[in-house]
Amino acid sequence: MLQTLTIRNLALLEEVSLEFEEGFTAVTGETGAGKSILLGALSLLAGDRVDKSIIRQGADRCEVEASLWFEAPARIDSILEQLDLPECEEGVLLLKRSVARTRAPKISVNGSMTTLGALQQVGEIWVDFHGPSEPRRLLKGACQMELLDLFGQSSELLTAYTDRYAVWRNAINERERLTTQDRLSADQIDFLGNQLTRLDALELDPMAIEELERDFNRVSRAQELATLATELESGLSGEGGVGPQLALLLRSARELGDLDTEGEALTERLEAVGIEVADLAGEYAALGGGFHFEPDEVESLHQRMNAWLESKRKYGGDLEAVAKAREDLRKQLDGQGDIEGALAKLDHQITVAEKAVHEHGAKLRKRRKKAAKELTKIACDSIAQLGFKRAEFAIEINPLDTPGPLGDCAVEFLFSPNVGEAVMPLSRIASSGELARVMLALKTVLAELDAVPVLVFDEVDANVGGEIGRIVGEQMAAIGESHQVLCVTHLPQVAATGRAHLLVEKDQTKDRAEVTIRPIHGNREERIDELARMLGDRQAASARAHAEELLAS
Repeated sequence: MLQTLTIRNLALLEEVSLEFEEGFTAVTGETGAGKSILLGALSLLAGDRVDKSIIRQGADRCEVEASLWFEAPARIDSILEQLDLPECEEGVLLLKRSVARTRAPKISVNGSMTTLGALQQVGEIWVDFHGPSEPRRLLKGACQMELLDLFGQSSELLTAYTDRYAVWRNAINERERLTTQDRLSADQIDFLGNQLTRLDALELDPMAIEELERDFNRVSRAQELATLATELESGLSGEGGVGPQLALLLRSARELGDLDTEGEALTERLEAVGIEVADLAGEYAALGGGFHFEPDEVESLHQRMNAWLESKRKYGGDLEAVAKAREDLRKQLDGQGDIEGALAKLDHQITVAEKAVHEHGAKLRKRRKKAAKELTKIACDSIAQLGFKRAEFAIEINPLDTPGPLGDCAVEFLFSPNVGEAVMPLSRIASSGELARVMLALKTVLAELDAVPVLVFDEVDANVGGEIGRIVGEQMAAIGESHQVLCVTHLPQVAATGRAHLLVEKDQTKDRAEVTIRPIHGNREERIDELARMLGDRQAASARAHAEELLAS
């Protein structure tokens, strides 16, 4: 549940820190008072994109931070681990987001900096928004199917189906590609084959290419390298070189050692130098001899190097690009080599995949039919409570001629608000008020299945009123038994049922408008005052008496 929320410099609000209660919290205030600021703060923490116009005028940045507590944090911790973010300590999730005018935005989760995408993934776990436009979604078949699958807990069956559907469609698409691709002529196939043969002869391996370039460098500069090696050998062991000079010095060193024992150690070191010089001279001689290459070897190296340089120029300049070109050529030739065989293989794959799609589609359709029957009964009862005493609600499961991405059937919600009238698709008969009540009835039924702990309703009571408003409030309270509910409402019947009550006010008596948000559920008089205002006149005795009755009930 949402425990605390701090907002700084968001729109007309300078700063507020709020503590939240379990269950249903009503949010009220006059039209235009700024109730959307609270929802905006929550949407910021859920990862919604915003621009810098939300920053309060005169401030350099706005900040929103919150703490949430999860009784069972395993699910949120799993997401945090996938995002490489710190897990919750004692089930507490800490969120903070800052939007600055002249600096980059900052987002942190449990004290660790992160991205907007990560914040959005975390937001999907803890909060769900239901706005005034949501009833219109109910007219779309995808939304109706989503609600039915949520009720029927069909996610595993749907995943199994979509996996097999993807395999089936991929095989069909590959067959279409092979069928429509251009066929190469014999000359083109021969040309590509020669190109592939030349690339295969290159041994496109990093070590092989490195060795080729090194050997080519040695062949290209063989004369220069041989001359240098000979000069070094001569300087070490030739007449007047280091070796003969050391031999003369060594005789003197030995005489010194014979005369003074302290010189013996120095003599041994000089002897070691002489041995090392002789060894170096031998190695330079061997190295110089290695720079003599046979003509055939030189010609082979030049051919291989020319082929490598040509391939680099032609295919992209580095080993990775040339290797990719070789694989592309091989695939192109393989496809041309046996297109009929490849098509036959794909036909078999398509047959097997299509069978799996039909089998899993049938399982999913069976689950949906069962769920539709159960949801119809429960939804009818819930709709009846919202003023449709003799309305009818039904869910049709219609098979599709061809399986689609979400199954082999379509879902359609049917409704009749009046007795004696046949049920028809919602899009054809439902008014905005009817839609709102049908959606609310379904949301009430499905709330128990929603794993998201915080549900935010923005004017869910739009287009309803009177006695129905009281029932809406009761349903909000009922949802609050299993979730934390925040509901922006203009109906006193709804607001009175809240366990907690937040009042949003706008003060325009000063030089600058300012919004405040404060809890009033701890002060009965203030709450009666607000409910009386919502009833029409906070000064009227009748309105205050009615407000008292609403709270008492």
